[in-house]
Amino acid sequence: MPVMKSLVLLVALAAVASAGPAKKRYHFELAAVTAKEKVKPDVAAQAVPRVEAQIKKAFETNPQLVPELAGAPDPAADNGAPYRRFLEKKGVAGAYLVTVEITDASFEITPLEDKPSTQRIVVRVAIHVLGETIPGRTMGFTGDGQATVKQETGMKIRDKDRDYAWDGAAETAVADALKTCFAQLAKGTPKQHN
Repeated sequence: MPVMKSLVLLVALAAVASAGPAKKRYHFELAAVTAKEKVKPDVAAQAVPRVEAQIKKAFETNPQLVPELAGAPDPAADNGAPYRRFLEKKGVAGAYLVTVEITDASFEITPLEDKPSTQRIVVRVAIHVLGETIPGRTMGFTGDGQATVKQETGMKIRDKDRDYAWDGAAETAVADALKTCFAQLAKGTPKQHN
């Protein structure tokens, strides 16, 4: 029986070792979601709330993000030192104020020549994410994400078809941008200024 226990322990240790280092955890606070001026107002009206909803959802559900910092001291107090100690005690590698800008977005409906009673919705969304350190508001990270969703529909475009295409493009663009942000943060966060 001792051999079996040793074997189980060895397997467990090997699994922990192969999992690699634990990913760092961060706290992101959303400052704003805006659209560049070049994005048409009617397109921005569709894109901004969808990107904002997907960003908030990601901030709440991503395992690398700590959504709430209950009991955190004021980041501006005492040059941010108590806030930094609080983050360290909670195992949070850094806190960031995040701004999202929709750099490009479009919505098109095109007929399909090989299918006369079918159209295609094409939605494109590109975003730029900027994270500034809390406290201090110094540059922390940037990330870019983009997505194109193509969906075939009948000749009548239903609201749920539009919503599906917009939501899919927003969700994929946000996931793409956050992947870039986490890759930058993994390389090393900038030193917090005292």
